[in-house]
Amino acid sequence: MLPEEISERINQMRTGEIKEFRVQKEHFLAFRAVLSKQEDFKHFRGIAQQGGDVVFQYLEQPRS
Repeated sequence: MLPEEISERINQMRTGEIKEFRVQKEHFLAFRAVLSKQEDFKHFRGIAQQGGDVVFQYLEQPRS
């Protein structure tokens, strides 16, 4: 997964175009590297799934 693709998915979650995005375990580290640089990083929640995938959602209120 390329950084440009990751940024596009992050923006789609921000705008509400998509409600959540599933990241496969082999792409998690690349996704996390781009996500952690976002100013609104605390608005994203990652929910671990069985098998190693993570489902990310955008929250209106930042997590603590």
